[in-house]
Amino acid sequence: MKRLTRNGFTLLELVISIAIIGILAAIALPAYDSYITKSKANAAQSDLAALALNFENAFQRQLAYPVATTTSTAQTKALFTGWAPAQSDFTYTSESTTTTYTLTATGKSGNLSSCVMSLDNQNVRTVSGCPGVTSW
Repeated sequence: MKRLTRNGFTLLELVISIAIIGILAAIALPAYDSYITKSKANAAQSDLAALALNFENAFQRQLAYPVATTTSTAQTKALFTGWAPAQSDFTYTSESTTTTYTLTATGKSGNLSSCVMSLDNQNVRTVSGCPGVTSW
């Protein structure tokens, strides 16, 4: 007599597999979200450093920083047309006199809404309210 064999999975095996995938996803998603937040903050730090280089370049050419106070990223980009931020999760502003400047990146939304980073002409760097970022 020939025995009938069936190929496939039982319902119990499928339910256990889905439960394991759900547990792994519950562990991995918060870590991934934290990773994304940190990478956006690091990109903002790089944008501030690049903007500071533009200010220093202007100082080298004119022996004075450009005097300006910007309140938006668009105004800051207009001040230095060669500078462009890598991402749009922060608002970049500047305050400068002929001898000093302070550059600020402020988070716009989500985990970054309380994040504020600044850089000045003395290379003093501050970070506050940025999840997972304590210094730069």
